[in-house]
Amino acid sequence: MVERLPHPDGFRLLLTPNRSLSWQGNVRIWAALFIVSALIATGFSLAGAWVIIPFAGLELIALACGIYLTSRSCQRQEVLFISNDDIRLEKGRKRKQAEWTLPARYARLQVHSPPHPFTPAKLRLAHRDTEVSIGGFLNIEDTEKLIGMLEQKGLLIERKEPDPKIGLWF
Repeated sequence: MVERLPHPDGFRLLLTPNRSLSWQGNVRIWAALFIVSALIATGFSLAGAWVIIPFAGLELIALACGIYLTSRSCQRQEVLFISNDDIRLEKGRKRKQAEWTLPARYARLQVHSPPHPFTPAKLRLAHRDTEVSIGGFLNIEDTEKLIGMLEQKGLLIERKEPDPKIGLWF
């Protein structure tokens, strides 16, 4: 998701992955599946197939781990700040974990076109030897929106086509 944030000194964007549910929603889904699984396991164990209980427990633990890891991954965010002098990109989860500052005048946005139309373009902010990936979690529409916003802001866009590959998948 690309969201423009108000800022008095420049242009600021918040980039986050799309989240379909909050943490509480994910816990509710897991609890509902736990109840259904517990009812089914109880029914089978009363019928004599008690061995289903450990497998139902393992299934619920695996599901809980998957929900947790996915939800944790969706907490990533990037803040892009563009002023007249520099471009600052901050990345992190719940707090700033990494920061890059590039000169606005000489920085460029590299747009690496995808090899097929079902994936978004890969974006990198570049200046001399420094290349920083930006918005790797954005979908196709959000990537195009980000490119348009940065192009309107005057950032140099450098488009790169994929290497021609002869293979099974394009």
